Amino acid sequence: MVKAHLVNHTHWDREWYFTVMDSQVLADQVFTEILEELETHPEANFCLDGQTSILDEYANTHPENLDRIRELVKDERLFVGPWYTQTDALIPDAESILRNLYIGITEANKKYGKAMMIGYLPDTFGFNAQMPMLLNQAGIDSILFWRGTNFDTQVSSPYFRWNSLGNDEVIAANFPFGYFTGQIGLDAKEKMDSFISDRYDPNIKFLHEHGNNNDVLMPSGIDQMNIVHNIAETVKKINEQSSFETKISTYQEFVDVLRTKDLPGYSGELRLPTYSRIHRTIGSVRQSIKKQNFEIEQKILKRVEPLMVIAESAGIKVGKGMLTLLWKKLLESQAHDSLGGSVSDNVAEDIMHRFKEANELADGIENLIKKKIGDSLKLGDNELLLFNTTPQSFDGFKKVSIMARSKNIKFDNVEYQSVKVEKHYPMRKHVLKMTEKGREYFDEPEYFSLICKIKVQLKPLGYTIIKFHDVPAKSEEVANNTDNYIATNDLKFEFTNGKINFVNGDEVILDFISLLDSGNDGDTYDYSPIQGEKESVLPFTECRVIHEDEVFEKLIVSGEEFLPGTLESRLSGKRDKKFAYQLVISLNKISQEFSFKVIFNNNIESHRLRLRINPNNEILGIKAGIQGGIINVTNKKVDEDWQDKFDEKPVNIYNFDKLLNVNGRNNSFSFFPKGLKEFEFDNRYLYLTLLATTGQLGKPNLAWRPGRASGDTTNEGHIMMPTPMAQEKGNWEFTIGMKLNKINADSLLSREINGAFDQSVSYQKQTLNLFINRLDNKIWPTEVSLQIPRSLSLVAIDNDVVVSSLYPSRENEKYLIRILNDSDEMLDVANKINSEIERVDLFENKLNQGTKIMPHTFATFKLRNMINF
Repeated sequence: MVKAHLVNHTHWDREWYFTVMDSQVLADQVFTEILEELETHPEANFCLDGQTSILDEYANTHPENLDRIRELVKDERLFVGPWYTQTDALIPDAESILRNLYIGITEANKKYGKAMMIGYLPDTFGFNAQMPMLLNQAGIDSILFWRGTNFDTQVSSPYFRWNSLGNDEVIAANFPFGYFTGQIGLDAKEKMDSFISDRYDPNIKFLHEHGNNNDVLMPSGIDQMNIVHNIAETVKKINEQSSFETKISTYQEFVDVLRTKDLPGYSGELRLPTYSRIHRTIGSVRQSIKKQNFEIEQKILKRVEPLMVIAESAGIKVGKGMLTLLWKKLLESQAHDSLGGSVSDNVAEDIMHRFKEANELADGIENLIKKKIGDSLKLGDNELLLFNTTPQSFDGFKKVSIMARSKNIKFDNVEYQSVKVEKHYPMRKHVLKMTEKGREYFDEPEYFSLICKIKVQLKPLGYTIIKFHDVPAKSEEVANNTDNYIATNDLKFEFTNGKINFVNGDEVILDFISLLDSGNDGDTYDYSPIQGEKESVLPFTECRVIHEDEVFEKLIVSGEEFLPGTLESRLSGKRDKKFAYQLVISLNKISQEFSFKVIFNNNIESHRLRLRINPNNEILGIKAGIQGGIINVTNKKVDEDWQDKFDEKPVNIYNFDKLLNVNGRNNSFSFFPKGLKEFEFDNRYLYLTLLATTGQLGKPNLAWRPGRASGDTTNEGHIMMPTPMAQEKGNWEFTIGMKLNKINADSLLSREINGAFDQSVSYQKQTLNLFINRLDNKIWPTEVSLQIPRSLSLVAIDNDVVVSSLYPSRENEKYLIRILNDSDEMLDVANKINSEIERVDLFENKLNQGTKIMPHTFATFKLRNMINF
């Protein structure tokens, strides 16, 4: 006999076309009724959508209900967590996903007594291949989800064992027809016969037949829906009419049933739109949100958290609650709709405001730490405090800002320097100054803001002081010339006949990089091509070369083209807007590394911009970075009858994280885009999506997504919702690093990612301009001075180890390092860290697993944080 496990829940988007404030108004009524129903019907239970943030917001306005919530959680009748917010699984950093789990679980345990330890993601738009590993890091061995499966080509059953790239595994339960598979609303209760015959029983039959499952899961709930009243009576009526047995169940109970089953296995990502839409092109929608998210993630992971460790070693206390608050501001914008960008403009404004707040928190914490350390070291006017925020030695270039009276300065004991004037501050007359005599006025001399590139060697995780001094003025050199190329050794970029060519020894790759434009008839969920339109190559017409010095060169190519200004213009064939653009190719002759910067002011609506890269007319293989690893990507054939098999076209467009490695005919290229998340490739070219702009939340009948509009905009009683902000007008800059590889093993590529996204962190005591840092002139020196050395290095880890993050422990005077073993072999770090280490889990519980790390997984270690004089 087939048994259906009915689980009552609500799916709760914190924001979508409605805002977080709107959501809280709805929760005020719905959550209160949930408590009342559970207290009066002891046979009932309820899942509150697997995220603690929504319950936090309710509890903040209803503190009188906190004890009621705790009692129901204790009795396993109300389920909360494990997430803080329901994460997107393809766009955030791996560390963001882990911190989401960490905050959600620890705060659920602390505030409400217990977290539901299931990776519950009922509405996320697809999953990366390392989700089992990330969940295992938090002690979670199961996942419940909706989208991404195919029971013909991936796995035969909705219930299976999902394996990561390594040995991590979770029990996976998919509901192919959504979290509303067994939704019981008022209409279902009133028309029970048709509900069971047309929907309920056919769904159970499908789940049974695909995998011969005698126990099937029937989630019952939908967006912002209240608890089913008197569920026992409803289930009794279902059992009287259904061909199958139904019982009131919980997600945990169903997972425990699956533990006893012989389940099929699967390894890989889950992104096929067989039974539901995945929105395979959402990775470039509202690029402003994705770019901001990426930049804040890097700021936290590469700057703020390591600086907090350094600060604590120096006796500077920064509340760890501030770090939690910073993460929360970011995580509140990482739910699938929010980070995907499939939201109204009203919500997009809220998201960008939270990013603004996160940036202010991050910058403020960094400012506080650097100023306190600088004051303790009695930093002189001609001294620069330079940090290495990684636990590995550094030998390379740092980009620093200096305020100086002279535009001609020289750094002491650096291997190389380049100094450029960023801004000139002219002399000001009659400036007020408070002295011991009172108010006095004087003429403030001119000064300069300088951007300096210096080649330095830095010890791991710490700081050093570099002095600089004025030097006599030298004659100005003419930077621009008539050259059409930049080069070093056998490598060269040249601009010839309107094309950018790349030369590597005897090999010449013509038309190496191009900018492409096409119309976008899509919405905030998906790009949609315009029928009959071909993607056009935008012409480059001019170039100039800047030889900054003997090390740094730039090839700047530019162009302009008349394009259709609006979707209506494009459909009618009008080209009525001039679009100007620039590509800056930068070369570092010492490191022999190139980078590309695409610069433009977007004044065009409803279009897609992409970079096209040519690794010499043939792509032999693609590796893509994902959250916690690297995968090989292969294109799948898309059948002509795809509409009969899928909810949307399974286009070969992919998400990635930080790295794309391309094997060409004779070369292996690595690209490190900063903030880009979407790519495509064919036999010849790699395509990187820069923007896909639109003016609608949801539209029906897209070329690759036939039928109804996503976003409910064509549902009964709904309206089409304009999103002019999603046209992404304004100034844009995208930066992409490039490196040639002799070896492209995953572990080596992961190591290159760390170097490509390294940060320059420095501090100069300010007397010339007190507003370089917002808080600087309000952070007063303390009367108790700290005794810290003029140079500091806390720990050293071999440079061949891939470090995912380094951040403060909950314990004072300790910190955590998370290491990725992105190889097929066991990694032993016993002799790779010059400090005593303790193996712990995500929550800092001690593990007896030693120093060996299994392939393709994370390991977390706790270290003591102290200065050794």
